[in-house]
Amino acid sequence: MRALDTREPGFEAALAALLSREEEGRDVEAAVRAIISDVRARGDAALVDLTARFDRLSLTPATLRVAEAERDALAARAPPEDRAALEMAAARIRAFHLRQMPRDESWTDEAGATVGWRWTPLDSAGLYVPGGTAAYPSSVLMNAIPAKVAGVKRLVVTVPTPDGQANPLVMLACRLAGVDEVWRVGGAQAVAALAYGTQSLRPVDKITGPGNAWVAEAKRQVFGRVGIDLIAGPSEVLVIADGTADPDWVALDLLSQAEHDPSAQAILLTTDESLRDAALAAVARHLADLPRRAVAQASWQAHGAAILARDLPEAAALADRIAAEHVELMVADPAALAARIRHAGALFLGPWTPEAAGDYLTGPNHVLPTSRSARFSSGLSVLDFLKRTTLQCLTPGALAAIGPSAARLADAEGLGAHALSLRARLARLNR
Repeated sequence: MRALDTREPGFEAALAALLSREEEGRDVEAAVRAIISDVRARGDAALVDLTARFDRLSLTPATLRVAEAERDALAARAPPEDRAALEMAAARIRAFHLRQMPRDESWTDEAGATVGWRWTPLDSAGLYVPGGTAAYPSSVLMNAIPAKVAGVKRLVVTVPTPDGQANPLVMLACRLAGVDEVWRVGGAQAVAALAYGTQSLRPVDKITGPGNAWVAEAKRQVFGRVGIDLIAGPSEVLVIADGTADPDWVALDLLSQAEHDPSAQAILLTTDESLRDAALAAVARHLADLPRRAVAQASWQAHGAAILARDLPEAAALADRIAAEHVELMVADPAALAARIRHAGALFLGPWTPEAAGDYLTGPNHVLPTSRSARFSSGLSVLDFLKRTTLQCLTPGALAAIGPSAARLADAEGLGAHALSLRARLARLNR
């Protein structure tokens, strides 16, 4: 864990090193390219072989897809209390995303031209759900519900089931969200199948959802053939705290990200040295009792940091440079600090708003930009499952008003057919 102080002469270099993650991870590009080529060439047979190799599960082309009856039986095994919690999450996520739906617009301007746009849903979407070191029914809800709200007709989930262990809550989440197909395939091979299709799995138009380095690289390689949401890196949290924060809560919120993955990053940014010291002591204390201690400890030791800032304005400026996936504001006036921060995947205002609540059922989507990409991108929403098509209709009078200028611009660009297309109509108007 790195301790940084903005007043120290080496701070800028230390911050740059903290935020530089390009060299991390395995070089998987060539391996993923080979997997995609294999799936394209052999289809179902490649999925069967790769699933046996990576997930230790023997399948046939007929058992790659989870049958409806099996989905129902697995979902029925979910404990009643878990079912109720998942139903609450689904309702809250659906209500939030319904408000995101954009409106079609159309108007006639002063020239008499009618212009506007309309929104239409994608025909199909593939949703990747992690299923390796942990199962994430919340990811099903966060990906599938916005797609359904947008009107996507065919929703396909791929989820690895190592050793054949399918998670009942994942299957229940698929039911609650309206997923149409579930396939027990993971990794880069699942992304390849969604993008190119196989003998039994029809391809989709867009792929969303988080995954490991292999999944992220596969999404990067198939982009263009299909749409993707984003290239997700390791999970991140930035906790900004002043002297009013509870150091125990700060520590737990840092660890709630660290336990995701050994490559996850948790950063404390504070104006109070006493708070920093108390929070770091609490991190060490809580690490001893975590079920995922090994993962959280590896993340904290390799990527964790505590930064001491002069004041909250400086902290806000640093937050914009870090552009973290999750930014918690555990300060006396979180709304005022939030107004200063422009680059964050999601903001969590006040001590009673832990990032963990947002992971599950506050309502906003938890699929968010990582690796400082919050500087230029946003989290998943219904807009990711919609296309905007512009509309335009010119009357003879409207073309007469704007056509001559369009023809001049066509001439200026040396596009003669463009100009003739316009002038042929203008000439008829002048007869």
